[in-house]
Amino acid sequence: MNANLRQSATPGHRDRVLRALGMTPWVRRGTPEPQVQMPQVVAERDQFMPAMGTGCVVVLPEGCSTRELDLLGRALNAGGPLLARSARVTVDAGQLAAGVPSAQAYLVFGEAQAHALGRTLPAARMHQAVIVLADEPSLVLTSAGAKRRLWSALRSVRRALAATGG
Repeated sequence: MNANLRQSATPGHRDRVLRALGMTPWVRRGTPEPQVQMPQVVAERDQFMPAMGTGCVVVLPEGCSTRELDLLGRALNAGGPLLARSARVTVDAGQLAAGVPSAQAYLVFGEAQAHALGRTLPAARMHQAVIVLADEPSLVLTSAGAKRRLWSALRSVRRALAATGG
């Protein structure tokens, strides 16, 4: 019964479904890429910049290792184009190292970074934005439970961005 369902899905249909889910379809190098006409609404949505500023800001601790940044970069890329292109700011000695741009969602890695973000953001912006807390990158690198919590946090940020139109 499943074989019939797989045979009825065309490559164009598969690409449309993957793009609707926020995934980038991969194509093998040896085969030509099928030409898929995307609806104008979807194409405009990918170029949409939210009125509030950027879609998502990632707040990281100072001094993350290359392995930690690589893991986080891959996780954000898997979350879709809005998360992959999100602004990244670091916290140094309890203070944000750079100005925090206005955003619809903030993905914060670690409790100390959440406190620093809370001291920096105006109350009105904190009320409007979705703030999602994840474990510190060093813990995500070593703990399976922290990785599960990171995927849940990424899912929450994606839902918040989708709900606000970003």
